[in-house]
Amino acid sequence: MRLLSNLVVNAYKHLTIGGNLSVYSASLRKMATEVEKAQSAAPESDTIFGKILRKEIPCNFIYEDSQCVAFDDINAQAPVHFLVIPRKPISQLSKAQDEDEPLLGHLMNVAHKVAKQKGLINGFRLVINDGKHGAQSVYHLHLHVLGGRQLQWPPG
Repeated sequence: MRLLSNLVVNAYKHLTIGGNLSVYSASLRKMATEVEKAQSAAPESDTIFGKILRKEIPCNFIYEDSQCVAFDDINAQAPVHFLVIPRKPISQLSKAQDEDEPLLGHLMNVAHKVAKQKGLINGFRLVINDGKHGAQSVYHLHLHVLGGRQLQWPPG
């Protein structure tokens, strides 16, 4: 506990000197909210993505085919942030079967195609959150595609 306390104090001092404390605090609050969502998400429940696919919730698709759809994330974490989701209800990547391999490859190809259409010529990041510790907050497999600026590493 003392080590954690020292880390927090040192981080505070570093950020106070740099003047970015409010930005860092907001980022930590947002990250905590996402983790809380992931901790309370229920893998067996219907999801917002299922409702979008059934057209119960309106959504502007930026890409659509017989296997998947893509749409802009309403909680964008980068200048460009969109999601690619399969029509097949796979709850998480770790639950995918061998028979899903062509679909998983297709999702990656669609991510690349849409990223190119959105002008992400200098690169982009693909993120798949899997399970509680992976901070998955919606239990319908989805790829986050982020870009439009220099992304930082490590992400979390």
